[in-house]
Amino acid sequence: DVQLQASGGGLVQAGGSLRLSCAASGFTFEDYTIGWFRQAPGKEREGVSCINSSDGDTYYADSVKGRVTIANDNAKKTVYLQMNNLKPEDTAVYYCALVRRPLCVSDYMNYWGKGTQVTVSS
Repeated sequence: DVQLQASGGGLVQAGGSLRLSCAASGFTFEDYTIGWFRQAPGKEREGVSCINSSDGDTYYADSVKGRVTIANDNAKKTVYLQMNNLKPEDTAVYYCALVRRPLCVSDYMNYWGKGTQVTVSS
């Protein structure tokens, strides 16, 4: 079974940095997209960033462009999300998810990991 394990969340002051990791396992297919989504209390889940394993295509939400970098290590089936210059509005539970298509849409993701909390204090 496909499993996704997210880690790296924590408490950081505004302007600080965090690196989230998403380790995927339990599959042999090679073409997939892993994405990061977040949900803050009282808000809808939103896409943050995604990366495709085959061509390395990336997607970034406008709210994080210039502050976030996504990268993958296909050999380890691990995706990293480097977040810099964090803002209080980045506070949310961050989830990683996988889809076997070049998409970055929450409703289409096939597999989800448990979330990791990111809290940015002002």
